[in-house]
Amino acid sequence: MSTPKVLDLQLIFSWLLADGMVEKANVKAHYAQAQGILKNAIGNMHPLCAVAHCKLTSAAAPHKQLTLDLLSAWLAGRVELPFIHIDPLKIDFTKVADVMSASYAARFNILPVELSQDTLVVATADPYAHEWEAEIAKVSRRTIRRVIANPLDIAQYISQFFSLAKSIKKANKSNGQDLALRNNFEQLVELGKNNRQVDANDQHVINIVDWLWQYAFEQRASDIHLEPKRELGTIRFRIDGVLHQVYQVPAVVMIAMTARIKLLGRMDVIEKRRPQDGRIKTRTGGGQEIELRLSTLPTAFGEKLVMRIFDPDVVVKTLPELGFPPDDAARWDALTKRAHGIILVTGPTGSGKTTTLYTTLKALATSEVNVCTVEDPIEMVEPAFNQMQVQPGIDLSFADGVRALMRQDPDIIMVGEIRDLATAEMAIQAALTGHLVLSTLHTNDAPSAVMRLLELGVPYYLLEATLVGIMAQRLVRTLCPDCKTADGSIADDIWQGIGGAWQLAKPTAVYRPVGCPECRQTGYRGRTGIYELLTVSEAFSKLIQEDSDIHALRRQSMADGMKPLRIAGAMKIIEGVTSAEEVLKVTAALN
Repeated sequence: MSTPKVLDLQLIFSWLLADGMVEKANVKAHYAQAQGILKNAIGNMHPLCAVAHCKLTSAAAPHKQLTLDLLSAWLAGRVELPFIHIDPLKIDFTKVADVMSASYAARFNILPVELSQDTLVVATADPYAHEWEAEIAKVSRRTIRRVIANPLDIAQYISQFFSLAKSIKKANKSNGQDLALRNNFEQLVELGKNNRQVDANDQHVINIVDWLWQYAFEQRASDIHLEPKRELGTIRFRIDGVLHQVYQVPAVVMIAMTARIKLLGRMDVIEKRRPQDGRIKTRTGGGQEIELRLSTLPTAFGEKLVMRIFDPDVVVKTLPELGFPPDDAARWDALTKRAHGIILVTGPTGSGKTTTLYTTLKALATSEVNVCTVEDPIEMVEPAFNQMQVQPGIDLSFADGVRALMRQDPDIIMVGEIRDLATAEMAIQAALTGHLVLSTLHTNDAPSAVMRLLELGVPYYLLEATLVGIMAQRLVRTLCPDCKTADGSIADDIWQGIGGAWQLAKPTAVYRPVGCPECRQTGYRGRTGIYELLTVSEAFSKLIQEDSDIHALRRQSMADGMKPLRIAGAMKIIEGVTSAEEVLKVTAALN
């Protein structure tokens, strides 16, 4: 049998039929549909793209839709070549862009993805078009190894990689001319003063910063870290709570990027010796407005810049969408509809406390209610609230802010965090005078919040009179719905460590993370909350004394219906939302 020379629709459908991917009775109709799509396409469309546009469902189990990724992986297996999902996090595009020009890559729809001392890995979507191979092998002086990738990914990243590599080189060259022998940060500060923001407005720097933001939005990053080092600056994203290194850029390019971002955030570009905060509003490629909160920190090799990404859609989510079980959502709604009292949300930094409070306040902030907040810093500007920023430099603390808000005729007050006795006393005073006060504390679980307030010096009788509810929370990564796999039963000792004395029935099967292109091979995609909600009953209130016993408080809270965090995690495991390993890792600090 002769080797086919052209990958076309006829060959693809004959292979799909042979592999049982399409029904014989429908193959002619599907083929005609794909032909029509290919004929009406603007520009050159890859035949796999036409098949994917038909949105066919595989005739073979498990009957998934034949997406372009699935078709590309199937094609790779058919022609016995490796399939890769192009991950920009793992590609040094300034190196791979050196082996060919952008026009050459676009001409053959190929993309260099890995460069070693003796091998060049090139992604292609056409296994039978390899007239470029000998030429590239000669120019690069390396052995060529071909892999199959999604044709749309190849086209997209040809545009991005070569453009970005060019921008980084140009920016490095223009900034590096005056910095050839200047590695000392203080010298660089002086140079920045003379050169007006170290070329922050250079078009190449603008391109790099714009790409960085758009890529972070595509990857669902919650934070972007720019970390200066002696020669190469590191860019990292936090995705689903885990930091991933994205890329390394020359130090002078990172300085210019930082200057550009500070300029947009209305920060002092020249001042690099003290921490600064700023904000930027930008848009995703799809036009959605996104807010970035900026924070700089002087380090040994320059300014470290962290950008916290706030998605406004988070605030309009419902409690169940945040991970609240129906019973906890109903109890939380009942608590927050109280006319007065204090409600606390506890947990470590990054556990989603602010998201919970913003979501709650957004639901409460009707036209009949005056909602005021005092925050440090204001996490997200929300028109439905009256928000005040703490300003320690002018002696405007949380306590001073609450005192001022009391004269603003508020119905609901949100205090960003209770850090000291003065703030706690003002929050209690507000609750005693008929206001609903919501705030946060850093404690491991809900009952420990009572002990923390007592340790701050809050009189027990005032807590007893004002405290109405406490909720502790954590964020756990959710299993990727595209690749999670039902596994055997969970080990008895692991389940005992999670379920504890609650004697939950062990699930017959649990899901485990696998890894696929959709979740970047981590097995997890997105996060959800687990919660323990303590409602202050009369019996619990009587236990709040000067010498309160934490164990007695925990026993009573569970008797009143509180499910501990690990039990909330166990329920997510039973539902197939997350894994046992993830719950144990997130709740490791709990007793």
